Amino acid sequence: QVQLVESGGRLVQAGGSLRLSCAASGCTSASGCTFGNYAMGWFRQAPGKEREFVATISWRGRNTHYANSVKGRFTISRDNAKSTVALQMNGLKPEDTDRYYCASAKSRLASYLIAEYDYWGEGTQVTVSS
Repeated sequence: QVQLVESGGRLVQAGGSLRLSCAASGCTSASGCTFGNYAMGWFRQAPGKEREFVATISWRGRNTHYANSVKGRFTISRDNAKSTVALQMNGLKPEDTDRYYCASAKSRLASYLIAEYDYWGEGTQVTVSS
């Protein structure tokens, strides 16, 4: 059982930057699980709206994909030795205001599909003021 805990969300002014972090636990060799064997993703969701894809990174970090709305502004990265994944967000806009969720994929392949992820954190709130 993988547990994911996000952090780093807060209130920030438009044009500012934030770095979200996601720490994974419960995935150990003893349990037959290795954090570095799975792709990771970031998604976001506003109240009353569907959860949407933000960014994804493959198991070794060689492949990344971004939603068009964040491309060029956000960067996803991972540190398999520390079992963490980060989302660097620059040039924040009010429309980036959402709750951001970290997710662990079912495979090594980076994916924008929610159905490809089986473990989710509880999210961290990002609010961008204009």
